[in-house]
Amino acid sequence: MKVISTNIGEPQIISWRGKEVKTGIYKYPVNESVFLDTEDVKGDHVIDRRVHGGVDKACYLYAAEHYAYWKEKYPDLDWNYGMFGENLTVLGLDERIIKIGDIYQLGNAVVQVSQPRQPCYKLGVRFGTQTILKQFIEALMPGVYLRVLTAGFVKTDDILISKEIHEDGISIRDMYVLLYDKNSHIELAKKALENPLVTMNNKKSILNRYGSAISR
Repeated sequence: MKVISTNIGEPQIISWRGKEVKTGIYKYPVNESVFLDTEDVKGDHVIDRRVHGGVDKACYLYAAEHYAYWKEKYPDLDWNYGMFGENLTVLGLDERIIKIGDIYQLGNAVVQVSQPRQPCYKLGVRFGTQTILKQFIEALMPGVYLRVLTAGFVKTDDILISKEIHEDGISIRDMYVLLYDKNSHIELAKKALENPLVTMNNKKSILNRYGSAISR
């Protein structure tokens, strides 16, 4: 996996349901390296820290390969990397393979995969339609949030070098299935709840969906 774009967002004011709301989702490529800190990317703007930023969402990655799929659906948008609010656009990121808890050297930072992205209305605002939220969930291409274990700089062309891989862990795509798929996945849910590397936020969501079934 290789970083092909580093993206930073300046705060913007958007209109949502008759109110003005500030957001940092409008990210654009920058030519310099970015600093991955333990709760956010330095110089980026995380507005609502109830749902963005923090230890489990310090940095967001999205796959460069996914862009072709979305460009076909939204050909009239002004496309650039950072369109999904990702800090790093990465070539070769595959949510079916990458596991929660996997650790990588990235630039001079050390990072750990924490959870998939769950879209909110601000993604819909950037795309000009809230339809994107349902499409984003159904596509099973959510991108990856990272914990930053060792803060450091990352630049374009840096490679994610495996340091610790959890081959029997929960993939990012599996977690997305647990969070959103209408079908029941009891055994997978149990496995996720027993995994100490799955975030408390994701475990709460799983319990909300499967709690009574798991306890049987």
